[in-house]
Amino acid sequence: MSTDNCNATKEKGWSREQMAELAALDIPDGSFVNLGIGIPELVAKFVPEGREFIYHTENGLLGMGPSPEPGEEDPELINAGKRAVTAVPGASFFHHADSFMMIRGGHIDICVLGAMQISEKGDLANWSTGAVDAIPAVGGAMDLVAGVKTIFVISQHTTKNGIAKLVKQCSYPLTGKQVVSRIFTDLAIIDVSDEGFRVRQLAPGVEFEEVAAKTDAILLPK
Repeated sequence: MSTDNCNATKEKGWSREQMAELAALDIPDGSFVNLGIGIPELVAKFVPEGREFIYHTENGLLGMGPSPEPGEEDPELINAGKRAVTAVPGASFFHHADSFMMIRGGHIDICVLGAMQISEKGDLANWSTGAVDAIPAVGGAMDLVAGVKTIFVISQHTTKNGIAKLVKQCSYPLTGKQVVSRIFTDLAIIDVSDEGFRVRQLAPGVEFEEVAAKTDAILLPK
């Protein structure tokens, strides 16, 4: 995908689907990939030409395809987020426990997750705000960040209220410590380096200063 043409849906920055496609571009050929709930699910729509990914969902499917067309959903074929999906030729179905053995055994190469907060050290908080009335819903996220080799995050750069998601230190309960490698937001692709957040690529029409202003930690240029 040419990032020069990633400006189709709004004046500047990437849309949710463009963020997902950019993440897919950074997945090596032949990878076993787990996709989290939300924007990460959109990654299943994109496999760069000449590459093959095997998408995994922890409720027991290896070989997950994209969402079906409206009216073609199979109620017995869903992902971990209970959304209808498809199965590619050669897909395999298995027990939930076997699926987590794959995760915990280090057999999944890349996981793409959403986030509430990411710290400059790569800590991830993506399951609870810690509020008293919050519903416990960590799901398989802790297993994924502990067992998968590489963790990507796809997220809007800020909340709907403009609060930074990329922070010096997470204030929400952690999913895992020092686990995130790369972040794809609507404003930039950012690596978690030994020095902190480092911009890898800016979205069209977005200036470094704008991203830095919306990041609650030191942001380093490319």
